Amino acid sequence: MGCAAVKLILEQVRETRGDWQFSADATFLPGIHLVTGRVGSGKSTLAGIAAGMLSPGSGRVLREGISSGTLSLQYPEYHVTGATLAKEAASYGVSPEEALENAGLSGRGEDDPFILSRGELKRFHLSCLSLRRWDLLVLDEPFSALDCRGKKRECERIPALSPGIVLVCTHEQQHLPRTDFLWEMRDGNLHALGKVPDALPFWQTAPKTVRTLVSQGCVPANLTDRDLEEALCRMRD
Repeated sequence: MGCAAVKLILEQVRETRGDWQFSADATFLPGIHLVTGRVGSGKSTLAGIAAGMLSPGSGRVLREGISSGTLSLQYPEYHVTGATLAKEAASYGVSPEEALENAGLSGRGEDDPFILSRGELKRFHLSCLSLRRWDLLVLDEPFSALDCRGKKRECERIPALSPGIVLVCTHEQQHLPRTDFLWEMRDGNLHALGKVPDALPFWQTAPKTVRTLVSQGCVPANLTDRDLEEALCRMRD
C-alpha cells in the first residue's frame, strides 16, 4: 500500500480528566503536521492518542495503511532500554555507528546513555529515529533540551524523516520545520487550520514574527528560517 493510502483518523475522540476535557475530530494525511498550542492545551494527550499509547474515553482512532509507527516522548531518557549507546541504537534496529555519527557522538558506543546530557541524549534518540522509515511518526516536543543549533538541525531533518504522516507537537516559537498542515490545540480542543501558507492568518498562537508578517500582508511561503527571512525582506521593501 502506497504512502498516499496512509491515513490517521480521529472520530469524535474525547477524554476527560477532572474538569479538563480533550476533544479531537481529525484526519491526518501524509505530510508534516505542525500541532501547536500553549503548555497544557492538550498536545501531549493528542500525541499519545495518535500513536496508540493512550486510549481515549470515547470515540475511535482509525489507522489506515499504517504498519509502522512510533512516538517520540519529550524526555529522551524515557526511551532508554540499552546499557550502552551501541545497544540502544541496536534496539531501534539501526546502525550504532551511523546513529552516533549523526548525533555528533562518534566513538562513544560503549558509553552509558545516562552519562550524556539531556540534549546529547535527545540528539541521539532523534538520530536513531531518523534512520528508520515510518508510516506514522509522532514527535512530542522534539526540540526540548536542544540548543539553537540543535533545533535548526532537527528542523532541517524532519522533512526527510518519513514519507508517511509526521505529527510535530510543540510550543516552540523560534525554530520550526517546513510544514504541510497546521493544527492548533486550544483549551483541549483540536482545530484544523488548513494547509500552509493559507492557514497562517488563522493561527492564534503563531510566533510574533509570523503575526507581524501576516498583519503587514507578507505571508511567508512556509515556516523555515529562510521562508521567514524572505518574507521579512519583502516587508522592508
